[in-house]
Amino acid sequence: MKKSMLKNGLLLGLFALLCTGLVAAVNQFTYDKIKQQEQIELARVLHQLIPDEIHDNELTGHCILLNSAEFLGTDSSLPAYVATKDNKGVAIAIETIAPDGYNGNIRIIVGISDKGEVLGVRTLSHQETPGLGDKIELRKSDWVRSFDGLFLLSDEDKRWNVKKDGGDIDQFTGATITPRAYVKAVRNAVSYFNANKAQLLSTPANCEVGNE
Repeated sequence: MKKSMLKNGLLLGLFALLCTGLVAAVNQFTYDKIKQQEQIELARVLHQLIPDEIHDNELTGHCILLNSAEFLGTDSSLPAYVATKDNKGVAIAIETIAPDGYNGNIRIIVGISDKGEVLGVRTLSHQETPGLGDKIELRKSDWVRSFDGLFLLSDEDKRWNVKKDGGDIDQFTGATITPRAYVKAVRNAVSYFNANKAQLLSTPANCEVGNE
């Protein structure tokens, strides 16, 4: 009986070891593939936000790390991507977090010119309600294009609110929390840029894409 139990235990242990090894191998293989796809998608989004004609560098190649819980919505460092022309910073794409979305964090990236103009905004990830809050995705709605061409005249610029709060930006029918949080996050990112423009556009690359 003891021999049988020992044998079965060894077989179970070996099986568990093989399964663990297999899972680890699959995870490693898929991790590399996922990271590769993430970088392809990042490059695609960056080229949507910052027009190719205004810069001559590879956007993913000039990554810098930013840290401002007050303006970027998280204690963690977030990446930004500097566009340069003849080695001079001409625009930046800043990742930021809206921590007060309806269902949690909304990860956003904001393209801003050296003049402070919003070149474009895209949603990188979110957990908002399908059919309502997911209108922050470009494939679901053009709402994110509401920011294109905007300038933040001051931190008290009333236009940078949803219409329900007296601003110029539409909220969604049946949903206000998501767009309110989103507008606030974009406004804060632009405010952060305006206050630190010279430093941000001249900071040398100091992070590797995908390894922040």
